[in-house]
Amino acid sequence: MILTNLYSGFSKLVITGHRDFATKLDPKFTRSLAHSFHLVNPSPWPIVVSFGLWVLMLSVAAIFHYSFHLFTIYDVFFGLFGLLFGTTSWWRDVIHESTFELAHSPIVRRGLLWGMALFIISEAFLFLGFFWAFFHSSLTPSAAIGAMWPPYFLEAIDPFNLPLVNTLTLILSGFTLTIAHKVLKPVDSFNTCAKLVLGQSLTVWLAITVGLGLFFLQCQAFEYYFAKFTYSDTIYGTTFYSLTGLHGFHVLVGTIFLIVCFLRALVLHFHVAKQTGLKSAIWYWHFVDIVWIGLFLVVYIWGGASRLA
Repeated sequence: MILTNLYSGFSKLVITGHRDFATKLDPKFTRSLAHSFHLVNPSPWPIVVSFGLWVLMLSVAAIFHYSFHLFTIYDVFFGLFGLLFGTTSWWRDVIHESTFELAHSPIVRRGLLWGMALFIISEAFLFLGFFWAFFHSSLTPSAAIGAMWPPYFLEAIDPFNLPLVNTLTLILSGFTLTIAHKVLKPVDSFNTCAKLVLGQSLTVWLAITVGLGLFFLQCQAFEYYFAKFTYSDTIYGTTFYSLTGLHGFHVLVGTIFLIVCFLRALVLHFHVAKQTGLKSAIWYWHFVDIVWIGLFLVVYIWGGASRLA
């Protein structure tokens, strides 16, 4: 009974952020909770991620300069391993701090969501640069490609074939993910039965969304395999594969993000007051959906079917 009341008190303190509640407990026990921020412990993962990214950047730059040595390939895999291992361990620690240490107050969670929002804005500007290159090349096609867009000697992909299927798939995945988010309802911390029921519904809808994301990636792989042009076929092929490939990479990252949320939902990590990771994944996935709709309309329909004089 004492442990139950103590846990309930700490949950109330962390979730609602009531500082007055901390004064009712032992000052030695609540000294670290005297403010609403999270002072993280020393971590080796920032330096591991930085070193892995540095090695990966140098090795890829060496490959771009036609330095195809065996050690260069080893450096690529070493840098990639350091980057993936460091980021995975870093995110694992963040999940542990939030779920088991109850270290994320409302202010900390709001800061994490603001960071995710700023990251999505930076990704939007990344896509803006690639769309800019596409419009620059398509609105004034050069004489080298026949002053036409797409070039007269290239067979563009039919937008109403696999691209339309992919568009409907991503739109449907947005609906299923929204339903998964709506499943979360206020549940008492000790009502395990209700938490299990809601967790099961959440995992089902997340699994459907993950399946739709994997189906999208498979369709895009088929599209690339049967395409009549390559990345090096004029500026059309370069801009087409750059935009669609960059978006496909974001779909892959978003699918992995949702898989992690699915695994966390299996062990009941999410509820109404604690859903920062799930909400970040939802924001990211909706961003990917919106970008694809613009890409489908601009690159496939307008830029693939029009012939500009």
